[in-house]
Amino acid sequence: MFEKKEDQKKPVAADTKTAPAAAAAAAPPRPAVTLRYLDRPDCLETFADSISGLSFDGQTLRLEFAVTRMDDVKPDAPATGRRYPVCRLVLQPLAAVDLINRMQQVGAALAKAGVVKANPPAAPQGKDIVGER
Repeated sequence: MFEKKEDQKKPVAADTKTAPAAAAAAAPPRPAVTLRYLDRPDCLETFADSISGLSFDGQTLRLEFAVTRMDDVKPDAPATGRRYPVCRLVLQPLAAVDLINRMQQVGAALAKAGVVKANPPAAPQGKDIVGER
């Protein structure tokens, strides 16, 4: 659904401030970088049971994950609890697009497995044009 912009797919030139524009345009493209994933066993996992905040400011996607802690149950009193932030994740736009695409794949797999039901597209809001003249 979301795709990277064409200018975000291209490799970045070395230092275009010092090179004239014509020389930068004539420079051969830099080869793609191969990255290896190296696991860090000491990297902590964080449990969250809700997302308490989500915003995009045009430069970064910010997600705040939270955990809910219920207070002790008291007779004849409504249940109460507290929600605590446990992790704040900040992603650059390319990583946000990657997250969105991967979550759509997970959602499709869950729907296919029958774990969740896919929502049909919502009907457009506004006037019903069927009976209008």
